Amino acid sequence: MTRNCIQFRSKGRTIRLDRFVPQATVLDWLRLDERATGTKEGCAEGDCGACTVVIAREHDGRLVYEPVNACIATLGQLDGGELITVEDLAQEGNLHPVQTAMAAGHGSQCGFCTPGIVMSLFAHFHGDGERTDRAGINDCLAGNLCRCTGYRSIVDAAREACAGPVADSFVANEPGTIAALRQLDDHADVFVGNEASFFAAPASEAALASLYQRHPDARIIGGATDVGLWITKKLAVLDKIIHLGRAGLDAIEQTADAWHIGASVTLARATPPLASIDPDIAEILRRFGSVQVRAAGTVGGSIANASPIGDLAPLLIALGGHIELRKGDAVRALPLEQFFIGYGKQDREPGEFIRRLIVPKLSAGTLFRAFKVSKRFDEDITTVLGAFRIGVDGGRIASARIAFGGMAATPKRATAVENQLVGAALHDAGTWRLAAERISDDFTPLTDMRASAEYRLNVARNIVIKALAEIAGVSSPVTRILDSREAVDVAD
Repeated sequence: MTRNCIQFRSKGRTIRLDRFVPQATVLDWLRLDERATGTKEGCAEGDCGACTVVIAREHDGRLVYEPVNACIATLGQLDGGELITVEDLAQEGNLHPVQTAMAAGHGSQCGFCTPGIVMSLFAHFHGDGERTDRAGINDCLAGNLCRCTGYRSIVDAAREACAGPVADSFVANEPGTIAALRQLDDHADVFVGNEASFFAAPASEAALASLYQRHPDARIIGGATDVGLWITKKLAVLDKIIHLGRAGLDAIEQTADAWHIGASVTLARATPPLASIDPDIAEILRRFGSVQVRAAGTVGGSIANASPIGDLAPLLIALGGHIELRKGDAVRALPLEQFFIGYGKQDREPGEFIRRLIVPKLSAGTLFRAFKVSKRFDEDITTVLGAFRIGVDGGRIASARIAFGGMAATPKRATAVENQLVGAALHDAGTWRLAAERISDDFTPLTDMRASAEYRLNVARNIVIKALAEIAGVSSPVTRILDSREAVDVAD
């Protein structure tokens, strides 16, 4: 069954749209068609948060409220959800608790960024066990910029609003909203347009494989957190878009030694299983874009864009991750490090898509470290990211898998560094320095606006020493500026 429109909820009604350009964004529709101008356009690239809206969907019998950057989210991604904007929060003349706290706490001056901030806090207000301490609120607001008020009054207002019970009109109406959203879930393939120009959202993996084989020139999107910038910054015309959100690639499965994560699993949903492998992965993912980016961006999209500065790929390469791809009925697997063959290029045939990632857990005697270096601490592009999986046996380094991002045209293993370490005594600091010097054998980085080649090489060398010092259990000097993890004792 095929449906020739997208359908979603907004302001208590069901919206059905059967005519729109494939690359239309949520912000386009809100401001130009609905004249709902409370949602602002700021950076138009998903960084400033002025355009933040919330999309509510049912998960496990309850509504989950996720903030999304409307400027780069395509309109078709709304299918099956409820769109909530800043105009929707006040009910019968009464402000929402978040709005009340912001007004009382003087959390707004010019007001341009305020709607987006309020929507991020609204999602946080409805979060499942979200932290209400200052650090938790800061994480929530990492994707919302304000250059007038200063953040203290905003954070104070957020702490006040989010500390109380989760009670508002949205909670009261939740049973009715869930029932209305279930009526939209018809399990039909969505195809809006014609063979020359369309937005499609197949309802199964088999339908996705068939459609993509017929249209290998189509652009596949997950959360559009990267492709959305092609629309807003490159002004690209994308005549054919296939969205993965309904294709059933959202499963997370656990085996004794690995996590199997579907390509359309969002970074937010992937964080708990990946973070369970090691705390450093949790910290890298906490700094992966913003809450808005993690709520929309997918693990498959992060890998498929083949970015040399993507944060996920080096982590998974160091862990020994694999990738599964499908074309038609054929499925193949390969080590993730072999997927990247050049700048922006992958080992992927026309009509072939990523279906899932296989991420190994750490085995006994194996330790992991990862470090991200960037100009800003939050929501910034990586300058250098290093990930290390070191196996230790009898006080010696038995195995080493080391991967870097930001150092080459692709995420890449540091094989010369690995070879220098294997067989060496773990506590031999001289070996650490020798291994660090091998960085220049593995990489010839570029100089660009983020850093010089010399800086990248020096940072990468220091990261090698830092990782080995921590794994060896060196406690002084302290190697972490923030949230220092305890040194790991390695048995001889």
